[in-house]
Amino acid sequence: MKRILPILFCAALAACAPRGQVNPDVMQIATAPLTCSDKPQCDIWWQRAQDWVRDHSKYEVQTVTDTLIQTAGPGGGKRALAYEITRTHNSDGTTTIGFAAHCDSSLGCKPDPWAAGAAFKQYVRTGIEQPIQGTGNDADNPDAEAADTGAASSVGARAANEAK
Repeated sequence: MKRILPILFCAALAACAPRGQVNPDVMQIATAPLTCSDKPQCDIWWQRAQDWVRDHSKYEVQTVTDTLIQTAGPGGGKRALAYEITRTHNSDGTTTIGFAAHCDSSLGCKPDPWAAGAAFKQYVRTGIEQPIQGTGNDADNPDAEAADTGAASSVGARAANEAK
């Protein structure tokens, strides 16, 4: 019995660990700057950003201005992502749209923040909806415990996505 307990403990810990790293293609899309060059293009992209957040957030959109889109949350140990989208005018006349997503769960976020960032940026650029990778069959249940949990921190996601 003394030997079985440690083995079961290790097996339980291994089952709780995130099972994969972020796909390099997803990471590349998620970290690429989202920069538009003129006002008409930037206005279209900003509207798409608002639409994407409204369509994908499990939390209510609290703030929408010319420079910020922000949802409520996260809270209460929820795995659902809260979003903060920024619009920054650059000195060269371009505008950068920043993306940050985070949750309040030690089990990881659902969907993965990197996959959500990649889907967001693809939609803003093209207007074509892409499925968020790693959502599994329980995408409508952000508190479900799934093996493909995201482990990206909001600080890491923000720093990588706002890099120019």
